[in-house]
Amino acid sequence: MNGLFQTARELTITALPVEFEALAPPPMLLPGEHLDHYQALRQAILADLAPRSAIEWLLAIDVAELSWEIQRYRALRHKLLEVYRQKAIEAALRRVDMVGIAPEFETEAEYHTLQNGQSWRTDPMAATEIETRLGTYGFDQRALNTEVYVQAREIFLLFESLLNAAQTKRLLLLREIRNLRWMGATRPRLATAAQTPRGDPELR
Repeated sequence: MNGLFQTARELTITALPVEFEALAPPPMLLPGEHLDHYQALRQAILADLAPRSAIEWLLAIDVAELSWEIQRYRALRHKLLEVYRQKAIEAALRRVDMVGIAPEFETEAEYHTLQNGQSWRTDPMAATEIETRLGTYGFDQRALNTEVYVQAREIFLLFESLLNAAQTKRLLLLREIRNLRWMGATRPRLATAAQTPRGDPELR
C-alpha cells in the first residue's frame, strides 16, 4: 500500500526486526499500568504504520510511545478530577456550614469540614447524606463538577498542556513518516526523468 495508513483488512502483525530491537528500549511503566496493554497498543500502531527503514522504525516507535503517554495523561487527568472532587465537597461544605461562624470557632469548624470530606470519600452512606444536604442548598452534581474544575484548575491546565504537546509531537512524526514515503516514491521518477534524453518524443 502506498499510503501512510493501512485499511483494517490490510492490517497485519508487524514484528520488530531483530536488527532494530535496540531502537525500542523496554517501556518505563508506572504502577497500575500493564505491559500487555502497552504491547498491544504499540503492536497495533507499528502494524498500521508498517515502517520500512530504520528511520521509519524510529519514528513509528516514537509515535507508539507518544500514544501511550497520551493515554496515560488522560487516565491521570481523570483520576485527578476524582481526587479533587473531595476538595470540591469540602469547599461546598464550608459555604454551608461555616457561614456566620465566630472566628474563635473557625479552626474547629474547618477540622470538622475536613473530617466530613474524608467521610464522603470513604463512607458511601455518609457520601449520600452529605450530597443530599448540599443539594438542599443548591449544590447539585453540576455545581460540584464546576467546583471540581475550580479546585483543580492549575494542575488540570498542566495536564492539558502535556496532552497538547504530546499530540502535536505525534502529528509531526506522522507527517515526517508521510514525507519520507513521498520522497521514496518520487525519487526514482525524478531520476528517470533526469536520465531521459532531451529529444525523447515522450517529453514533447
